[in-house]
Order: sequence, then structure tokens, then C-alpha cells
Amino acid sequence: MTQHPVHKLLAVGALLVGSVVGAELYTPKHEAGRCAFRGQCGSKYFFGKELPCVDNGLAEEPDDDLRQQIVDLCGEKWTSGPVCCNADQVRSLSSELGTPKQIISSCPACKENFFNLFCTFTCSPDQSLFVNITRVQEKNGKTRVLELDQLVSDQYSSGFYDSCKEVKFGSSNSKAMDFIGGGAKNYTQLLKFLGDEKLVGSPFQMNFPREYDNPAMSPREMKPKKCNDEDPDYRCACVDCPDVCPELPAVSKPGSCKVGVLPCLSFASIFVYCILLFSAVAAVIGHVMWRRHARRRNERLRLLQDASPSDDEDEGDLVLNPAMLDQPRRYYKINTWCDAAFSRLGHFAARFPAITISSTLIFVAVLSAGWIRFDLEREPARLWVSPTSPAAQEKAFFDSNFGPFYRAEKIFLVNDQSPEGPAPVLSYDTILWWMDVERSVARLKGPKFGGTLNDICLKPTGTACVVQSVTAYFGNDPGLVDEKKWKDRLRKCVDSPVECRPAYGQPVEANMILGGWTSDPANATAITVNWVVKNGAEGSPEVERAADWEAALRDRLLEVQQEAQDRGLRLSFSTEISLEEELNKSTNTDAKIVAISYVIMFLYASLALGSTTLSLRGLLRNPAIALVQSKFSLGVMGILIVLMSISASVGLFSWFGLKATLIIAEVIPFIVLAVGVDNIFLIVHEFERVNISHPDIVVEERIAKALGRMGPSILLSALTETASFTLGVFVGMPAVRNFAAYAAAAVFINAILQITMFVSVLALNQMRVEDHRADCIPCIQVKAARVHLTGGNVSPGARHYEVPEESWLQQFIRRHYAPAILGKKAKGVIVAVFLGLFAAGIALIPEVKLGLDQRVAIPDGSYLIPYFNDLYDYMETGPPVFFVTREFNATQRKYQREVCSRFTTCEQMSLTNILEGERKRPDVSYISSPAASWIDDYFLWLNPDLGDQCCVEHGEACFAHREPPWDITLSGMPEDGEFVKYLHKFLSSPTTEDCPLAGQAAYGNTVVVDSETDTIKASHFRAMHTPLRSQDDFINAMSSARRIASSIQRETGVEVFPYSVFYVFFDQYASIVSLTATLLGCAVAIIFLVSTVLLGSIRTAAVVTVTVCMTVIDIIGAMAVFGVSLNAVSLVNLIICVGIAVEFCAHVARAYTFPSRTVMERAKNRFRGRDARAWTALVNVGASVFSGITVTKLLGVCVLAFTRSKIFEIYYFRVWLALVVFAATHALIFLPVVLSLVGGEGYVDPESEGGIEEDLASRRYRALVPESDTDSEDES
Repeated sequence: MTQHPVHKLLAVGALLVGSVVGAELYTPKHEAGRCAFRGQCGSKYFFGKELPCVDNGLAEEPDDDLRQQIVDLCGEKWTSGPVCCNADQVRSLSSELGTPKQIISSCPACKENFFNLFCTFTCSPDQSLFVNITRVQEKNGKTRVLELDQLVSDQYSSGFYDSCKEVKFGSSNSKAMDFIGGGAKNYTQLLKFLGDEKLVGSPFQMNFPREYDNPAMSPREMKPKKCNDEDPDYRCACVDCPDVCPELPAVSKPGSCKVGVLPCLSFASIFVYCILLFSAVAAVIGHVMWRRHARRRNERLRLLQDASPSDDEDEGDLVLNPAMLDQPRRYYKINTWCDAAFSRLGHFAARFPAITISSTLIFVAVLSAGWIRFDLEREPARLWVSPTSPAAQEKAFFDSNFGPFYRAEKIFLVNDQSPEGPAPVLSYDTILWWMDVERSVARLKGPKFGGTLNDICLKPTGTACVVQSVTAYFGNDPGLVDEKKWKDRLRKCVDSPVECRPAYGQPVEANMILGGWTSDPANATAITVNWVVKNGAEGSPEVERAADWEAALRDRLLEVQQEAQDRGLRLSFSTEISLEEELNKSTNTDAKIVAISYVIMFLYASLALGSTTLSLRGLLRNPAIALVQSKFSLGVMGILIVLMSISASVGLFSWFGLKATLIIAEVIPFIVLAVGVDNIFLIVHEFERVNISHPDIVVEERIAKALGRMGPSILLSALTETASFTLGVFVGMPAVRNFAAYAAAAVFINAILQITMFVSVLALNQMRVEDHRADCIPCIQVKAARVHLTGGNVSPGARHYEVPEESWLQQFIRRHYAPAILGKKAKGVIVAVFLGLFAAGIALIPEVKLGLDQRVAIPDGSYLIPYFNDLYDYMETGPPVFFVTREFNATQRKYQREVCSRFTTCEQMSLTNILEGERKRPDVSYISSPAASWIDDYFLWLNPDLGDQCCVEHGEACFAHREPPWDITLSGMPEDGEFVKYLHKFLSSPTTEDCPLAGQAAYGNTVVVDSETDTIKASHFRAMHTPLRSQDDFINAMSSARRIASSIQRETGVEVFPYSVFYVFFDQYASIVSLTATLLGCAVAIIFLVSTVLLGSIRTAAVVTVTVCMTVIDIIGAMAVFGVSLNAVSLVNLIICVGIAVEFCAHVARAYTFPSRTVMERAKNRFRGRDARAWTALVNVGASVFSGITVTKLLGVCVLAFTRSKIFEIYYFRVWLALVVFAATHALIFLPVVLSLVGGEGYVDPESEGGIEEDLASRRYRALVPESDTDSEDES
């Protein structure tokens, strides 16, 4: 390169004296009608673009051909007057404007402003008035322009930017400004991008100073067109101009109803409770004051009475004590029938134990044979979504038409290991190291099939894999990473991603690969990398090869984690196969904890049953009786019955092909054990009472009496629990439906086995005890325990001192606990406290979140936990969302207008216009990017103004001579068969630099054409969600997308649904609240109906139902406090809570309705009416409910606190702990109190009535209790 010596000297002088001197050198004259440059003087480099020649001469009139070229390119205003350009310049300008024209042609105002700026700059006859050349190059006797200043007014610059800033380029689903302005955020950045010298862009430097010293120069008076211009020819569509968009109906966020900071429901609950509490307090105070006043007025009329028997009264006296005045006198037929039926069943099972046991074993064996067809469902999508649900059908439709959504392999590299806090993650060494990691990943081979990334990756252009990484900004070439300038290159690429496109052609936005930064991308604390892999149908060879390579990738990334740690960085990652693998690990670690939990419950139940007939005094007097009186084998048999019922249930449904789930395997044993152990305790405890009161009758009769009394109670709990679980069968969610079926069958079969097989075993065990044979080893007779009474008519009985005393728990309940809670003052406090808990539970309902965080479902220590943390913390983009059309007749103009947006006759509320309107309110729509509209880009691709760059037919633009011509009113657009013909051509046209509108890369798999019917079988319009950082965000995003789809269908009539890869997993949350309310409401209704029928009292049934409701509401409130969200797992647990709550309440309610005469007689005169029956119920079954249900489950639940799995710790331990606490307190405190206040009438217990024989037997029972333990009127 040479330069004239004079020019060299002048150039140096120009640098010293400034722009004015420069103007005199290269553009000495600035006046109207004079140019600054003209023509072309060759390129700066061998492959460079042509540079203009310095020419300060006068503007000239063009010839007709040149005039026509200028008019065709720049518009009708150039039909007259001289110009400062020649044909070569116009042809070059036309070529340079070709690509921008495709990108912004959808917005006439933006196109007009863009073209006007460069047409005026190139051809204006007054060019010298606003252009000043400041640097040149001399070559071959010609002076080339290397740099110049162009003056553009702030008004035009601002208007130009404003008209283009919202224009969308559909095929890349991004803003056109990213392409034409390098992502400019204001007009100065836009002009700088356009003026900067670069290989792809301007071949010389153009500066746009806002102020200039030369008085002869000034910006041209040009008025920019507005995107909402008054002239309809320049008005842009809604998608490119927010000012012309229709206003969408307002949408309120969920949970927006609040009173102050409180949700409306919470406020209402607290307010109503406070009103009721203050009213009750006021009523009590008023009542006390009135009583005192009345007492003073009627002091002389006070009645004195004492109906209490003396302490010396003969126990054998047949006179009833005052408490017995309220003994029920009526019989309830249904209860009498049930009692008789269970008595006969018990007598048969005890009389013929071999037949009973063998029959039940055969029954269990036949059902359990179904295990040969046992199968476990592990696929998450099929667990939570029914195959017939809309979400599953929509996924199937999407996969069958567009192919399954791609597989994502993703990493986060974070610099947060320093004690000082997060620091920039990128450095020169880190970039080079990571490039080496990416090269090693590209070389990986699957261990089984040997496939590489190149074999399985997504290739939109057919050659290069999609790898979204910061290394793309450096061309994936270590040679382009300058140790001193890498930050500048990074910043430049972030500002203008289009200049740093990777090999697969699509710009990589900074928010897709950088995280934890605000202004300077070099300070980003995290980077993320995505390898995009093609997917296929489940079980297909494509999926197997991909999973094989992903296994190799997982192993490699585990090694890279250590490499990153050595560099002071942290790497987290996930592959497509990772989540399922880690979930399976979670199940394996949980199995041990669950097993330990069940074993502890088994051991407790076995030991506690044996303690029912053992006392410390008896052991001290004769230790040998422990060998006989132990019931360990009986307890083990009860547990085996539980396991048999589970096996029979699983086998039964396996016969019918109903797959089991991990929830079933982990939860149902707990349910059946909880119910089964309780029933076993009740039967054994009642049998021991019969042994004491009727020791002289045969074992079969005693068994019949015990089962006759407890059988209806077991029936009540079994029916309500089975019915509650059965409700879940009607739910579409497979995990809930299958659980409900298995649980209902297991509970029902368990109840059947308990009243048949267990009763037979209990009879055999009693015969062993009375023959003084050792527990567990019945062949050994313990002679030391043989002490007989004389005079027994059937079998030897125990001596008086060997009769077991009441346990300390039974004594505590009878003497202290029951009297304490049934006192008048205590009742008021208890009701107030429990209603307060109920109000608090209701108030906390809005605080229960929806969702199941993936971090909870995997075990502690999993490599996926840091990945999900980083995903929420650093991911700056959301997942893609597709609005899918079905059977859309796009060949007709009417329907084209219902989906397009870039043409003037498109419907205002068209599909894409609605999507654009929603994009403008991302806080409620969760949509962040413009929709990629294939039909708009298709019509733009047909634009003949694009020349031979895009649609070409017979050597020229497809619609070059079309009548009517192509225009923005859609009048010249194809219809019917012609539409389909050119659509095929559009979808198969390769996307290139010359024609970025071509549809192969962007829309090749977006549109499915039915050529036989000339319709669009399926198509989609793609957008992006906002970054989703919580379960609430995912759920709300899905809900919003469905709302938008409904709005589109309502406005346009086009059948459309939204689809994103995560929707199928979150579909349950669209209806889980209403589903929960429906299931729990129906379960409560069934409880009320069954209780009414079996208890014979609407009031008592209502009290039981209300108690169960309060228990469940309190548990839901505890879920909010404990951070337990509502999902399929917790819904299953709530169904369990209903069943177990009934189990706690049913026995107390039945003991209240059918009070034991033997127990009630001991109430003496302390309690009357409902109080006496409530006291009787607590004394009769309170100990069994506490020791048989509460303690058993509490022990089992507490073990779950030690699990490694968060899902067990949160969704099982916390919920079940709340269940045990609330169900026990409501059943043993609240229920007896409310029954004593508003309970229904009582009925005669048939097993307590039997004439003089039963009366003498009950007196024998009372006589066996030491005198000091009787309940006298002075007992406190």
C-alpha cells in the first residue's frame, strides 16, 4: 500500500489540526448540489467490498436506467433531480440492503427509515452538506474513502431507532435489532453498529457525531416514519409496534384477593373465630353474673339432694347407682344384627380354627398368585398423567407430528468457592481449559454403541451440532482467544451476537450462556453450556444410542467436576438420563429406613400385646407365668396377617394388569399396619375383659362375645376407610388411582383376615395359655405356672392374685384423665383451643404451595442437587413454549388472517397478535420472546422485492409479475393448492446469509401439510417462557399458557393448545386443588353416611365427621408450616389422613353410642347422661386407641426422620407426624368432649345385656378390682 508523499504530510497535518482542516483536504466545498464521494475505487483487501471514491464535484442527472434503479430501490421521491451516485453504487447498495430488507420488511416504517438513511447518504445531491470525509487511501491513482463523518439529526436518529426497536425477525424468534443494530439499546448504539467498519457490514468507517464545528454542515431535514404512522402505508403490525396493539383483557394473578397482607380466606377465618370467641366469653361472663344474681334471690329455695350411694354400699346390691339411671334402654336393630353376625362368625372361627385358617390361606394364595404378573411403573409421565388426559394426548400429538422434544445435556460452571463470595468465572486460562473439555466431549463414544456427539446431536443446518456455549463467541478456536483482549471480544459478542454466530448459524444470546452478571459480561459468575441431542420414541434405537452416549458424558463430567474443583471452580450438570437414575437411587436408600420403621412397629405391637395379661406383681410372685402369658407369637401372627393382606391386594390387581408404583410399595404397608394393629389391640383387649368377666365359659363363647362387641367397630372403620380410598379410583392421575385401588383392597382384605384368621389364632392362643404352654414353643408345658382354682366347671382359671390389674394407662384414664377433660370448665377451654387450631388451619390453607421440587425427590448428596440450585439461580432464559394448531385450514384467506400479524389486514386479535400482546405483560403471561410465525415469514419470503435471493421460479422472483401483486394487504398471497405448493418450497428452502427468511432451518419441522386435503394438519408457533425459578413459576407459566390458548381459540376459532416439555409433569397441578377438595369432601360425606347407618345417630355421625374434617384441616395447616407442598404424593397422604383419622375416632364414637354396661356402672354419680357415656368410651377404648394406634404409628413415623431422602423426610415424616398428633388429640380429647355436649342418643350394647347371668358376671369383674381403685364420688 502506497500513498502520495503530499497526501502523507497532509494527513499528518489533518490529524493535528482537527476535522476542519480534514474537511478542507477531502471535502473542501460544502454546498447544496455538491457531492462528497461518488463511484467505486476498488476494495481495501483482496476479498473486501468496494470502497467509494472521493468526489467533491457537482451532482449529476442520472440516465433513465439509473433513475429507474434508484426509484426501485429508494422510492418514488427519487423520480427527479440530480444524484451523487452511479449505477455501480446503486447495485452495491441494493445488494447490501437485501438482507436487512428481509429482516425488517414486515415493518414498513422501519424499512423506510433504514432505506432512506442509506439512500440519502449514497445518492443525495446535497451530500457534502452532511458528509465530511476524514481519512482516505491512495491506490492506483484513485483516492478511496476510509473514514467519514455523517450528520444525522437527533430527531431522525431517535425516530429511526424507535420504529425498529420492536421489529421481530420470526425465523430466529428474536428482535430484528439484534441483526441490524447488534442488539442496540438506543439510537447512538444503532448508528455506531451501522457505521463501524467490519467484514460483514460497512467496508469503511462511518462516524455519526451529534455536534460538528463546520458551520457549512448540518443534518438533513428528514422526518422519520413512526411504526404507528398516520399513513397506513407505513404503519407496522402489532408484533412490531406496541402502539398499534389491541388492549388485552386484564388478568389478575392467582391469590390476588387479600385484605391487607392476609389472603381473604385467612382473614375470614381469623375474623370469624375471634367473633365467636369473644361472643362465647361474653356469654359465659353474662351467664356467671346471672347465676350469682339468681342464687342470691332464690337462696331460700335451694334444693338439697344427695343421690350418691355410700362408700359402704354392698357391691352385690342389685340397686342401680345414679349413673345407671342414664343407661340406654333402646336397641339399634342394625347393631344388634351386626353383633349377632360377628358373634356367630367368632364362634365358628374359634370352634373350627383349622378350616378357617386353611380357607383364608387358600384365599390369600390365590390372590397372591397374581404376583407373577407384577410390574412396577417408573416412568414419571405415566405416573402423574393419565394416558387419556388432555396433557398426555397433547404430548402424543406433538411428538407424532413434530418429533419428541430434544434431549438436553446441560452444565453450570460457577465461581462461588471463595470465602469472599462469588467472583468472575471466566479467565483466559478457564476459556482455554473449557474449550479442551468441549473437544473431549465431542470425541466421547458411547460404551455400547460407540456413537459420538456428531451422530446423535441436533443439526438444524444439516452440518453443525447445536452446542450453546461461550466458546462460540471465540469461534471454538483457542487461537482467537487473546490473553489481553478476550474481554473486549466477549463484550462485543454480547452486544451483537449476530456477529459471533456459531457454526450452526443461530446467534447465541448472552442470557442463554451467562449468569450472575448485570452490566459487564466479563464479570459473570457462572456460565452454562447446552449440548442438544435428538430424541426419539420411547424404546427406539435413537433413544438407546443417545442414552448410551449420555452415560459416557455423565462419567466424563464427573471427572471434569474434579478438574473444576482444582481450579477453584464448581461444576454441576445434568444429562437426560440423570434424573431417573438418581430417583432410583433414592428408592434404594429409602428402603432400609422404611423397613426399619416397619420392624419397630412390628416389635412394639408384638411386645405390647403380651403386656395386656402380664403385671409386675404377677411376675414377681411367679416369673414362670411370663412364658405362658406372653403374646409375642400372637403379635407376630397379626403382623403376618398385615403382610398377607398387602400381598393379596398386590396380587389381585396384578391379575388385572394394574401396575404398582413406588408410593404403593412405600406407603400401603404403613396404612395397613396402622389399621391392622389397632384392630388387633382392640380385639385382644376386649377378649381379656371377657376372660376376666366370664372365666367359666368356653373359649369359643368368650371369643364370640369379644368379636360381637368389637366387630361392628371394626366394620365401621373398615368400611369408611375402604370407601375413602376407593374414591381415588375415579381419579385420572395413575399414581393416585393405583394407590387408591391397592390401599382399599389391602385394608378390606386385612379386616376380613382379622375377623377370621386372627380370631382363630387368638382362640388357639387362649387354649395354649389355659393349658399352661410356653409362648412360641407350645409343645413345652410350664408346670410352674399351673395354679388352679377349685370349682371351675369347664377349665381351670387363674387365682385371684393372678388376675391382671388394670394397666397404669387404663387407671390414669379412668381416675384422672377422663374426669379432667369432662369437667365443665375444661370442656370450654378444649373446645376453644381446638376451634382455634381449626381456624388456624383454614387460615394457613392459602400458604400451602403447589409442586414437587426435584431437589426433594432425590437423595441427599446427589450431584443433581447443586445443578437444580444453579438452574434456579443462574438460568436467565425459560423453556420454549409451542402454541400448536390442529387441522388448521390455512389455505383460505379468512383463516390466514386469523393467525398472521405482519400484514395490514390481519385480524387485530389474531393468534400471533394475542401472543405479542401477552409478551408485553410477562409478569402474568410468563412469555418473554416474540412468537416465531411461520405463516408471516412464509408470506414475506414470497416478496418479489427480495429479488432472486429467496423464492425463485424460472430464473426470477416467484411473484415478480403476479396479478394482483404481492403487498402487505395479503391481496396477492396464494390460496388453496397454490398455497400448499409454495409452502412446500418454503419449508425446503435452505436458510442462508442471502435469504435468512427461508424456512428449512427454522420451520422444516414446524408445519405438517396434508397434501390430500390441502390443509395444515399441525403447526406450531414458538415462543419462550420467562426464567422459571420455582415450582410456582412452572405451574403459573403452564396455567397462563393454557389461558392464552383458550383466549386464542375463543377469538379466532382456531383449535390450539400450548405445549412445553414440562407441562406433562405439571398437568396435575391444573386440577389438584379441586381434585383434593372433591376427594376429601366425598370421603367426608361417605364417613357421615356410613357412621349414620352403623351408629344409628345423625348427631353422633356429624360429630365424628366434623372431628375428621378438623383433623385434616389442621394437617393441611401443618403442611404450610412444615413447608410441605400439595402434589400427588401429599394428596395420597391426605387421603390416608382421612382414613386414619376415622380409625382414631370410630372406636371412641361407637363405645360412646353403645356403652359397656360393666364399665358404665363404675361411673357412679360423677357423670350423668352424655357425660357418663363419654367417660365410658374413654375408659373402655381410650387405652387401646393410645397404645394400639398412637404409640405404634409414632414409633414408626419417628424412624423416618433419619432417612436420607428429602421426599420421605418432608412428605412422609412431617405429614404422618402431624397426622398422629392431630388425629390422636382430636380423638382422645376433642371428640369425647363434643360428644358429651352434643352427641346423639345411645343404645344398648347386646353383649352387655344378658339378664341375671350378665349382671353377676359384671359384678364379678368389678369385684376383682381392688377397693381403692373404685370411682367414688370423692375421687378427684
